[in-house]
Amino acid sequence: MMKASDLLVACLEREGVDHVFGVPGEELADLLFSIRDSGVTFIPVRHEQGAAFMADVHGRLIGDAGVCLGTLGPGATNLLTGVADAHLDKSPLVAITGQGGLERLH
Repeated sequence: MMKASDLLVACLEREGVDHVFGVPGEELADLLFSIRDSGVTFIPVRHEQGAAFMADVHGRLIGDAGVCLGTLGPGATNLLTGVADAHLDKSPLVAITGQGGLERLH
């Protein structure tokens, strides 16, 4: 049985994604393990904003979508500056964020 994270990574690979930039986090653990077992290279950064800017530049230089990862909540909002910049630059970019389980929501 295939996990959702394996399917997502397979789709990224099919689209030609070779690098993913992001901040590792608990909510992204399954996705990071799926990336580790694939041909995609995960490049860890210290801040989500840096991940979004790196994905933006990667998309502009390569022409394929740059992919960035952010953890849930504030990590997702930290992506926004880089995502907005990519939008204004008309750079192809995919932003993925983590989400806590339903049992953790209030």
